[in-house]
Amino acid sequence: MDYSTLESSSKWRHLPPPPGFSKSSSSSKLPDKGSVQTASYDKLKVSRAWDAAIAPAKALPMQAFMLYMSGGGVQIFSMGIVFMLLLTPFKNIAGMNESFAQFAPTNATNPKSIMTLSLQKLVFIACNLLTLGVGLWKCRSMGLLPTGSGDWLAFETRGVPYDISLY
Repeated sequence: MDYSTLESSSKWRHLPPPPGFSKSSSSSKLPDKGSVQTASYDKLKVSRAWDAAIAPAKALPMQAFMLYMSGGGVQIFSMGIVFMLLLTPFKNIAGMNESFAQFAPTNATNPKSIMTLSLQKLVFIACNLLTLGVGLWKCRSMGLLPTGSGDWLAFETRGVPYDISLY
């Protein structure tokens, strides 16, 4: 619809323009519609890339609640949750370039490159390492990680006994 023809025949043309409206700015040189649309699309893609980068951190409270509800004992249910929590960050980091390829700018030569959206990928790795840290903390609290000196007794060597005579 062309609104320029309505301007000359409008019965409202004697009214002043609304505050902040400038006729010269609206009818001045408009940028190329394609470049504005591409820039807007790239901006949206970067925003979505940030959403994907912090998605593991958004899932962390739910995973922490699941760990709490699974209990501190070594049962099959708690082991399954801990296994899932430890495996997921490795799978996410391994498929990072493929998951961020859809958010690459339109002028990117290689969307699956590690240098495309590098800051978002670093945040994604940090969030996954945080998830891995929560899983390792749960393993430690369940007693599955060897953190005490008693856990390493098999690797200690006994000293040579002294010869003691009781005469």
